[in-house]
Amino acid sequence: MRRSALYSRSSRPAQVPAAPAAARPGRIRSTLARVSPNNPRVLWAAIGLLALLLGLTLTLVLRPGARALTQEDIDKAVMHTLANNVLPSAAAKAYEKIAPSVVRVTSYDKAKDKNGKETGEEVERGVGTGVVIVDKGIILTNLHVVSGAHTIKVTFSDGLEAIATVTGAQPENDLAVLQAQKIPDDMIAATMRSTGDLMPGDQVIAVGFPFGIGPSASAGIISGLKRAFRSPEGKQEMKNLIQFDAAANPGNSGGPLVTMDGEVVGIVTAILNPTPARTFIGIGFAVPIENAASAAGLPPF
Repeated sequence: MRRSALYSRSSRPAQVPAAPAAARPGRIRSTLARVSPNNPRVLWAAIGLLALLLGLTLTLVLRPGARALTQEDIDKAVMHTLANNVLPSAAAKAYEKIAPSVVRVTSYDKAKDKNGKETGEEVERGVGTGVVIVDKGIILTNLHVVSGAHTIKVTFSDGLEAIATVTGAQPENDLAVLQAQKIPDDMIAATMRSTGDLMPGDQVIAVGFPFGIGPSASAGIISGLKRAFRSPEGKQEMKNLIQFDAAANPGNSGGPLVTMDGEVVGIVTAILNPTPARTFIGIGFAVPIENAASAAGLPPF
């Protein structure tokens, strides 16, 4: 049975002054609690640690006159395991969690001959990114990625390609909702997380297809909140945006902005670019996921 969109409640308690990043509630978890069962390196490291602790315990218990196992013994065993096993970074674990939900979005126009007549063929118009938010194939992306396209195709993480149609739009936030006509049998939807307690300095990753290359991940932090951005043409101003400094370029549009827990807090929509070069200069913007989810008719957090 398919499940509806997943939401993750904010882990920080309401109306409590924020602690330093290293000590915020909900951000500290034990090493083993954050182990991903899908990562062989981490799994073997955990198995090795448990075997070491078990062996140490048996040695001390079975040896005549053995002393009781102390916290210092356990700490030394843990430090030995950590020193001899390379664990994945927080960004790598976040990417591993979100990657199955990220799709490549390609738009096509009708090809025309030199006289302007349609030839019946299609030509690729542009590439963007999307993220699956409901596992029946509902996808969020940017409206400017798909607006006016004759055909829209999405490519899932397992390589499956499917035609998609626009089923909803929120022009004021440059958002579009797509429905894929085919989906993988093991489709995994992203988990969405409230932005209510986000703070400048929180770590995030942006996942997408910059210049069509990907899926690619870049890491950075949230630089600011409640920002405004006006399109280069000056036709539209968006407000209440998340500012971030994880590298984003053309092709990242519509992709997820993700916390270190692998949960989506925004949809990448624009980069500040005061030069003619269409490249990242250090400031990107994302629509908060609350706005994005409402475009798909999903309930708030």
